[in-house]
Amino acid sequence: MPPAPATGAAGLLARQLKGIQQAKDLPGISCGLVNDNVFEWEVMLMISDDCKYYGGGNFRCHLSFPPEYPLLPPSLTFKSPIPFHPNIYTDGLLCISILHPPEDDQYGYESAAERWSPVQTPETILLSVVSLLHDPNDESPANVEAARLWREEREGSGKEFRKRCRKVVRESLGED
Repeated sequence: MPPAPATGAAGLLARQLKGIQQAKDLPGISCGLVNDNVFEWEVMLMISDDCKYYGGGNFRCHLSFPPEYPLLPPSLTFKSPIPFHPNIYTDGLLCISILHPPEDDQYGYESAAERWSPVQTPETILLSVVSLLHDPNDESPANVEAARLWREEREGSGKEFRKRCRKVVRESLGED
């Protein structure tokens, strides 16, 4: 009798976690299990100083995998302090195309090629998250206010976005 899908997913996730923990080319990314559950990871993203808005910040998040992984995507939720970011809902849930289910977008915004595919791994997800912190996507924002302020900042007509990001970075370091 073949193993249950969750058993296969658990083995795959254990191997992927070990790979990330042993990787020498993933500076600033640290992962471990939440309550010894291979389907729940705690992640620490230590953002490099070259990141314009979030540089120097340490952001904790949870990566939650479904039993059907890798056929279905995980979800990633930032924990307190939650970055003020166009692609992060105010409750901390990350909105990024590669974590959307592998089906046609009912609104026609994303192509199926932009959405989840089993070729994605926790490593590619986390690298995409770091990239998104460096370069937000404001085309379909999860946080409309952050997107508006980020656009104003880019256009040179505002400084509130940077101010709020720096405040969150200080909080992530225990300074506020």
